[in-house]
Amino acid sequence: MTPVVVSCGALALHVRQIAARRGWDVEVRPVPPELHNRPERIRAAVDEAAAGDDVVVAYAHCGADLDGYPRLAGAHCYEVYGAEHEPGTFFLTDFLVRSFDRVVWRGLGLDRHPELRDEYFRHYARVVWLAQQRTPAMEQAAEHAAGMLGLPLEVVDVGESGLEAQMERLVA
Repeated sequence: MTPVVVSCGALALHVRQIAARRGWDVEVRPVPPELHNRPERIRAAVDEAAAGDDVVVAYAHCGADLDGYPRLAGAHCYEVYGAEHEPGTFFLTDFLVRSFDRVVWRGLGLDRHPELRDEYFRHYARVVWLAQQRTPAMEQAAEHAAGMLGLPLEVVDVGESGLEAQMERLVA
C-alpha cells in the first residue's frame, strides 16, 4: 500500500521532490497553504484530504489541533528548516518567496489597504529567508518581498535536510 502524506501546500513541492530523490513511493495530498491565516480550519482540511485513509501529515503544529496524526515536529515549518523563534523576525520559506504577492500581500489585504503594512509589521525588524533552493530569481523575489514590507532581508541557506529527515521519520 502506498503511504499517503497530507501536506501543507507550502511544503508539498518539497515533499514530492524529496520523495522522488529518495525513491519513496508516496501519494502527496496537499491542502491550501492559505490555511495558515486560519489555523482553526487546518484540522478539517487535513481530515477531508485524509478521506479516512491512514496518513502522515507534513505540517508542524502551525496553531492547529492535529492530535492523532503523525506529523512534523516543531511549532512551525521554520523549525523544520532549522530556525528558532526570533521575536521581530518575519520568516520566508521558498514557498512564501514565490507566492508573496498572493499569500501575504493580497492575503492580508495590503493590496487594498497598503496603509496597514506599518501597523501589521511594526514589531518586525527584519525578514529572514530560509532558502531551500537558492537561485538568482528567488533572491530577487525575496528582496522584493522584504522591500514591500520595508524591512531588511537576511538569507540563511537551509536546504531541505531538516524536512527530509523528518519525512524519513514519518514515511519509513
